[in-house]
Amino acid sequence: MSFVEKLKVRAKKDLKTVILAEACDIRHIEAAKILQEEKVLKKIILLGKTNEVNSLAKQVGLKLDDSVSIIDVAESKNKDKYIELLFEKRKAKGMTLDKAAELINNETIYGGAAMLTNNEADGMVAGSLYTTGEVLKSALYLVGLEKGIKTLSSVFFMVHPNEELFTNGVFCFADCSVIPDPTSEQLADIAQATAKSYRQFVGDDPKVALLSFSSKGSAKHELVDKVAEAADILTQRNVDFIFEGEVQFDTAMIESVSKHKTPNSNLKGEANIFVFPDLNAGNISYKIAQRLGGCSAIGPMLQGIAKPVNDLSRGCSAKDIVDLSIITALQSAK
Repeated sequence: MSFVEKLKVRAKKDLKTVILAEACDIRHIEAAKILQEEKVLKKIILLGKTNEVNSLAKQVGLKLDDSVSIIDVAESKNKDKYIELLFEKRKAKGMTLDKAAELINNETIYGGAAMLTNNEADGMVAGSLYTTGEVLKSALYLVGLEKGIKTLSSVFFMVHPNEELFTNGVFCFADCSVIPDPTSEQLADIAQATAKSYRQFVGDDPKVALLSFSSKGSAKHELVDKVAEAADILTQRNVDFIFEGEVQFDTAMIESVSKHKTPNSNLKGEANIFVFPDLNAGNISYKIAQRLGGCSAIGPMLQGIAKPVNDLSRGCSAKDIVDLSIITALQSAK
């Protein structure tokens, strides 16, 4: 059974309600049809103009029954409540009632985030049309960070076609979509958050590689120092997972290279989580792995939001939306 199929089995045991916030995009309607047919969610809420979404639903053969609802937030009976909610949460930062009304009426991600905050759903998926920055802003404005979390980050669950690698081919890349240039402390936070996510979704022991172009001092540069300092912070925090930093990618995952370059390594070439030093490296690498390496990239799943809000790549497929919706449902069950 594949990684995604195992997630579906888990999702069916505790059905959740997920908002698909860009229902004017046919990919969301196609995803809703698949989710409906596979019965992995309690309910799918499609946000958009009713006539437009109805037309797309007919086009793809989506049945509008008790498991699927269409909501035009601008016409919702709760619209005023959503506007007041956004205003109250952001008025100290300059939000006005007029601006809150404009966002709720015209931007479905704000309506969806308000619904989530109002406990009308368990999670939200968006980003096929909105940028990552826009999705993050709506989530932070209304849902906010999980208690005790300082660093919002993301993780991709990467699935390699060779299931003999890692655990059934599954490994993690982080952070590939949120923090452009993380500090050493933020890299340590990302490592900890991703280790937690790996345990929750993969069910194996995390082994974290803090990546660099240097392996344990083979190069000298301030960029190397940043990663090495992140490893020092993890040591000081006495974390409950194996990690190594700074290391090159091949050193982190190939035992023979590890023996040659880092003979005293904690990882011994067995990393299953790869934390990138910046967003350039992370974003480029996951797309190379996906487009040239034949890996599936499930995510990015955001880590640190008080309730699950997850961001799609704008180049996503309907299947990508399905997979991330399942991740979102499971994330809400934590």
